[in-house]
Amino acid sequence: SRQKGEEMIALNLNSEIPIYTQLRNQIVEAIARGEVAPGEPLPTVRQLAEDLSINPMTVNKAYGELKHQGYIETNLKKGTIVKEQREKDADFLQKIEPQLRLIVAEALLQGVARADFLKMVEKAYAQFQEV
Repeated sequence: SRQKGEEMIALNLNSEIPIYTQLRNQIVEAIARGEVAPGEPLPTVRQLAEDLSINPMTVNKAYGELKHQGYIETNLKKGTIVKEQREKDADFLQKIEPQLRLIVAEALLQGVARADFLKMVEKAYAQFQEV
C-alpha cells in the first residue's frame, strides 16, 4: 500500500538538484494542487524518510525550509501541518523576476515562440488551485 508521501512525491536520485530541494519543491506543488489541505498534517520526518527510502536529515532539511518560508508549521497536537493562513510576500514577484527573466531568455534562445511560452504558463497555472 502506498503512503500519502509516496503518492505526491517522485524524487530523481540522479538529478543535479539536491534531494531536499526536490522534496521541498514537490511539497509546495502538492499544497498548490490541493493534495494537502491547510491544517492537514504531513507525514512525520521519520515516516516520509522511510516511505521515500531517504535519510531523515534530508526530510528534516526540506521541512526546515518549508517552515522558514511559511508553508508549514509545527502543531503540538497534529505534528507538522500545512499552514492555514500564509503571510503573503509583497516582494514575491520582484524576488522571482531574475529567475523568470533567465527562463524567458533561455526559451527565446531555444526558439520558443512567445505564444507557446505563455500557453505553457497558462497550463502550469491550471494545474494548481488559485487562492
